[in-house]
Amino acid sequence: MTVTRVDADRLTALLAQLADLLTATVEDGASVGFLAPLGREEALAWWRGRSAAVAAGRLAVWVAHEGERVTGTVSLALPDKPNSRHRAELVKLMVRREARGRGLGRGLLATAEEAAAAAGITLLHLDTETDSPAEHLYRSAGWTRAGTIPDYAADPRGELRPTTLYFKQVGAPATAG
Repeated sequence: MTVTRVDADRLTALLAQLADLLTATVEDGASVGFLAPLGREEALAWWRGRSAAVAAGRLAVWVAHEGERVTGTVSLALPDKPNSRHRAELVKLMVRREARGRGLGRGLLATAEEAAAAAGITLLHLDTETDSPAEHLYRSAGWTRAGTIPDYAADPRGELRPTTLYFKQVGAPATAG
């Protein structure tokens, strides 16, 4: 399994596989911001829309490969405000069903954390559906639960579900300046 950070051109080249991963993730019931059924064209359009943010340096995307096949992805949404340059949001951690249970999710998470720290980011945050399998991953990887918001987002079936917020300090705190 290889994990690489992709630029906008590589993201474009992987659009079909990333769209397939997104639709499968939603089909599996993961709450990643979409309702089921998620059409392939909608998934393609969503990933296509990320390209400009990747090119501008506002979004960092990593893709896991097994051979030529995309098996997972994770992204960091990077700040654009002067008072928040020390933090980033972990978004869209997805792993193909058949690749789960082999440490890929943990590996993608660690890759994003290490890259954030290397870039001077000291604080990461995320939100995830309360009581989802993802919560176990984040807690076991040292993320701290900050709280829960009731009825925050609809799951893929359209049912409102609570969301739990997590954070993790990944480097030495920076001073504003």
